[in-house]
Amino acid sequence: MINFIVGEDTDSYRLTIERIISEYMMKNDLEYSLHVFKDYNKEFLSIIDEKLSFKVYILDIETPSGSGIDMARRIRKKDVNSIIIFLTGHQELSEIILKDEFGFLSFINKFDDYEKRLKVALGKSCRILKARKVLKFKDKSTIYTISLSDVLYITTDSTIRKSIIKTDYGEFQIGKSLCELKDMVTGNFIQTHRSCIVNQNRVISFDKKTKIITFDTGDITNMVSSRFEENLI
Repeated sequence: MINFIVGEDTDSYRLTIERIISEYMMKNDLEYSLHVFKDYNKEFLSIIDEKLSFKVYILDIETPSGSGIDMARRIRKKDVNSIIIFLTGHQELSEIILKDEFGFLSFINKFDDYEKRLKVALGKSCRILKARKVLKFKDKSTIYTISLSDVLYITTDSTIRKSIIKTDYGEFQIGKSLCELKDMVTGNFIQTHRSCIVNQNRVISFDKKTKIITFDTGDITNMVSSRFEENLI
């Protein structure tokens, strides 16, 4: 899931940005979500703190109650991986943005063929995200892209005959076997039960007596069998 987070106070630009994103993503057949804001309000600040998969920010520099530059600073304090695209009519602020070293993807001038340049930036964003270590699969008609670092553990549910991928931001039920998924993840994942594999980078403790694994989010699982206990120890 790619989360596009747009901050733009001018209706015409905001609607055009939404249209361009939707048209581009439909052609790429990727799962995405749009979060659109007219201002850098409490809701916008909240989504910065929210744990979401693959964030791509498209920021206007000037809105009624906030600055896109300040928002970029706030984003980078918490998150060095999200993609930032500046879309503004203030070309004179480009030097300030360069000096701040935000690690932004693109600085787009609204008065310089911005629609074409935004499409190019979206293409770059998707290529960057695809290059990251991800779990990518198609279930029915939807293509899912989940960052491996966001996955806590994967289990199987024999009742619904599906695998359940537990992440920071929710659960995904898919029609693939655990063996199939195990082949798709990297060496950071270890098997703890015939029906469970866990991301060892996200484990903070394992209680041998209760067989409980605790993750850095506070989530727990007791899917540990004697056969695979040594993998955790």
